[in-house]
Amino acid sequence: MSHYLSKKNRNRIRTCILVLVYVLLILSFESFGQDSKKGIVEVNKAVRSWLAPVSNLVLALGGVIGFIGAIRVYIKWNSGDQDVQKTLMSWMGACLFLVVVGIMIKAFFGLTF
Repeated sequence: MSHYLSKKNRNRIRTCILVLVYVLLILSFESFGQDSKKGIVEVNKAVRSWLAPVSNLVLALGGVIGFIGAIRVYIKWNSGDQDVQKTLMSWMGACLFLVVVGIMIKAFFGLTF
């Protein structure tokens, strides 16, 4: 696969990987000085504190996108456009994806609905 990339792109990828490894090493060394159980509990509390609002925001965003999509499909349908079905499928697919992501975030982290 490396023969598909130019030398410049390979060097960029290597640099990005090295920077990522260095950042992970620095973060892992900082975590050695902390009590692991205390850190895990704090992270768990932090994630759970912002997870429900983010999940609800994603669900609301899915509803707004669905509403906008319904209006656009209605306008295309009334104007006699030929690609109404394609537009309907794309907008509803986006809406459905956001709703499923919002529900899966709650289900994955064990939050109640």
